[in-house]
Amino acid sequence: MQPTSTVERPEAPPEANSRTFARAIADVREGWQNRELWGHLGWQDIKQRYRRSVIGPLWITISMGTTALALGLLYSQLFNQEINTFLPYITAGFVVWNFLVGCVTEGTDVFIANEGLIKHLPAPISVHVLRLVWRQVLFFAHNLVVYAVVVAIFFGDLNQPYQMQDDPVTHPGLSWAILLAIPAFALLAVNAVWVALLFGIISTRFRDIPPVIHSFINLIFFMTPIVWHTGILHKVGADGDWRMLIAELNPLYHFLEIVRAPMLGHQQSWHHWAVVGGFTVLGWALALLAMRNYRARVSYWV
Repeated sequence: MQPTSTVERPEAPPEANSRTFARAIADVREGWQNRELWGHLGWQDIKQRYRRSVIGPLWITISMGTTALALGLLYSQLFNQEINTFLPYITAGFVVWNFLVGCVTEGTDVFIANEGLIKHLPAPISVHVLRLVWRQVLFFAHNLVVYAVVVAIFFGDLNQPYQMQDDPVTHPGLSWAILLAIPAFALLAVNAVWVALLFGIISTRFRDIPPVIHSFINLIFFMTPIVWHTGILHKVGADGDWRMLIAELNPLYHFLEIVRAPMLGHQQSWHHWAVVGGFTVLGWALALLAMRNYRARVSYWV
């Protein structure tokens, strides 16, 4: 009786596991490498928004200029502020705030708004986030025109040591320290990416998050020193220290200040940079964790 031959079965291939930090980091890296794609899409978003308009994207600048001028004149009277230093303060604050709030609010809808591309375009999901941040950078560049005009008008008052009304701090005035606004804004853009990734994934799964964020942002606006400055908190009484805590506990205040302070020649407070640096590390850790666990499910949730 001949011995029966046994046929060895090939080993089953290992199951692919997409829930790894390596895959999450690779998604962000591949998204960055597709700069031509998201750069073109972001620019087309602006052109499409102002298609058939006579002056096109200049409406962004006009809208910012009108808002800054109106609120600057109004709140300078309400808070008894000198317009030559208060109007640049409000203008710079609004320019940076619009970038911050645009990245947060549109970040919650970033994957929902790109449902068609996500389902039909084989690209990393980080491409859509980078497209959003790039679009907001272009808006920021348009708004900088208003800031440049206002600074040019009041350059004589800002180019020397000055004080804001009711502010005990004497600011050194405009100098080469204004260049610190460049790395500060780059840090804002890096944070904008993780914010849009994290909130975009959460909002795609739970559709109640975007309206909650939109409503909450309106409250945060009035709690952030944009149309008022922190010196006013010390004017209201001896308990100004605990009132100042209200501003310090607001994360957007620190993100705003690292860019606005050098733009206006204000005295630098390096604890703002420390707070923003801490949020950068923590935020990216949370975003990569969300990417690791739920990146593959985004296309099913949209």
